Amino acid sequence: MSRKTSSLLGAALVGPALFGSVRKLDPRVMIRNPVMFVVEVVAALTTLLFVRDLAAGGSDLLFSGQIVLWLWFTLLFANFAEALAEGRGKAQADSLRRTRTEMTAKRLTGPGRAYETVPGTSLKVGDVVLVEAGDLIPSDGEVVAGVASVNEAAITGESAPVIRESGGDRSAVTGGTQVLSDEIRVRITAAAGSTFVDRMIALVEGAARQKTPNEIALNILLAGLTIVFVLAVATIPSFASYAGGSIPVAVLVALFVTLIPTTIGALLSAIGIAGMDRLVRFNVLAMSGRAVEAAGDVDTLLLDKTGTITLGNRQATEFRPVRGVSEHDLADAAQLASLADETPEGRSIVVLAKERYGIRARDMAGLNAAFVPFTAQSRMSGVDLDGASIRKGAVDAVIASLTGQPTATRGSGAALAYRPAVETEAMIEIRAIAEEIARAGGTPLAVTKDDRLLGVVYLKDIVKGGIRERFAELRRMGIRTVMITGDNPMTAAAIAAEAGVDDFLAQATPEDKLALIRREQAEGKLVAMCGDGTNDAPALAQADVGVAMNTGTVAAREAGNMVDLDSDPTKLIEIVGIGKQLLMTRGALTTFSIANDVAKYFAIIPAMFLSLYPQLQALNVMGLASPQSAILSAIIFNALVIVALIPLALRGVTYRPVGAAALLRRNLLVYGLGGVLVPFVAIKVIDLAVTALHLA
Repeated sequence: MSRKTSSLLGAALVGPALFGSVRKLDPRVMIRNPVMFVVEVVAALTTLLFVRDLAAGGSDLLFSGQIVLWLWFTLLFANFAEALAEGRGKAQADSLRRTRTEMTAKRLTGPGRAYETVPGTSLKVGDVVLVEAGDLIPSDGEVVAGVASVNEAAITGESAPVIRESGGDRSAVTGGTQVLSDEIRVRITAAAGSTFVDRMIALVEGAARQKTPNEIALNILLAGLTIVFVLAVATIPSFASYAGGSIPVAVLVALFVTLIPTTIGALLSAIGIAGMDRLVRFNVLAMSGRAVEAAGDVDTLLLDKTGTITLGNRQATEFRPVRGVSEHDLADAAQLASLADETPEGRSIVVLAKERYGIRARDMAGLNAAFVPFTAQSRMSGVDLDGASIRKGAVDAVIASLTGQPTATRGSGAALAYRPAVETEAMIEIRAIAEEIARAGGTPLAVTKDDRLLGVVYLKDIVKGGIRERFAELRRMGIRTVMITGDNPMTAAAIAAEAGVDDFLAQATPEDKLALIRREQAEGKLVAMCGDGTNDAPALAQADVGVAMNTGTVAAREAGNMVDLDSDPTKLIEIVGIGKQLLMTRGALTTFSIANDVAKYFAIIPAMFLSLYPQLQALNVMGLASPQSAILSAIIFNALVIVALIPLALRGVTYRPVGAAALLRRNLLVYGLGGVLVPFVAIKVIDLAVTALHLA
């Protein structure tokens, strides 16, 4: 999916949105928005009265006709905002739908490679298909055999291929992605119509979006205010009659429409749709609008250490020799022992020796060396060359090998600490260095040459650049960060301090994660977490915002209420920002909507009763030309302000990590005070135009 965003008012979106705004005038559609449905009912009744007066040759037809016209414009502008928001989502849905073209599948019919070619849409849960290089994976599933490189650009927008293999946390595959090399066998896990891409299409189709609890509550409030103003306006004719006068129906309608919160009523749905659209364009699939809003109210953020806070691979950062050995000699031996080690740790040792001491990597073939691979039993690796034996590995394992004693293991696979009856000075020094490294949160690797201890390589989890500052931003927002890791408490504490998280959970099991989330929720907090493995599924399901990685297992993806298509755990921080932006946008425009009603009151109410009470001229602070121009200007502004706010509703209020008090002050100053002042100026300008054109 392309990350490029469409212009807010691009021609490709505006045309369908204009048509959609007319189509949405259907009362069966409008009734979902109580405020605008009432406006439609009033507009229809006023139109009928205007037609009656037109046939009877009534007076003030120009004024009444303009009121009717602007009432319908108000409805069309409100529908246009929603249709435009939906149009942006549907444009993405069309792009996704093109990835779900009619595909064929090689469904296995028996043992071996025997298969039959069938339409991809006919596959059922449990079918096993063969996918070879160049084939598209026909549906969501799990790799049950083989390993292959898969291009997921059609789904994630990322061009770099990923490895998918049976077993582990990288077995899940998505329909519509393409196998680039080798072949895999995939067991289908999603029925036709319920695949990952199908769910994405259903999500971004704005019409299928369900209202969130906050949005429902706000709709109820707006409906309540509308009912109150219906009753208030209904009493005005009796009051005017008692005062010896009358007020035209068109004026009463104008008063009613400007009294009720039409601005936020018109934009409320568009704000919600645009908020979810921003998540989709950010390559995050939200299963519900509730999850997006919950992200904006998160109190506690749980993050895995590996891959989220750290780079995910330990890196060599220092060579620590024992007395009598130079750092250069230790680095040279460590590099030789790592030349054939393709692990990230091994490659980092080779690079560090080259960068720090100028020791260039040597060719194993040219050295006529024999590489000794790492095994779980020996917990060491190394190289034999020119009669010399060089080894690197866990400190206890290396010391045990020097005394000719095997390292004992428990059923869990964890090595017992081995101490010979008599330790040499080098062994004691090595242990001291290793303990110091462990206290700092690192991992020590001992290095020997011809059974002589040379020193220790310091491997460290590298904390991602800028992560500390990002956690500081979250702290300013009032969000508590907790690092989850399987490391021992000493290592976890060191990394937590360096990363700047507020707390950590060490040696975490699935039960520990679940218990932590439940404790936080019992205190009334909203919790967000991310995960990718089956062991994360219980916690993802329990969390208020559970973000599963697209590369993770099916269990994890089904348990979470969001799926990150890019499988970037750090994106959880951005998800929180998008959720807060949605809430801020809704709050800001609600504040503006209520505030701008004040100016409309000053325009209409004095104009309505001026003939009955001339003293009300003192309230005409805007100096409007006449009662009719005042009423017409207010109703025109009431419609045009919706159009003016559409870009803000779709783009969202700019998010800044500030506290609730600062945010409230900013809203009141910008959108509260601005909502009062802007209409005064705008209505005056419209009044001048209306007067100049002799429209009133």
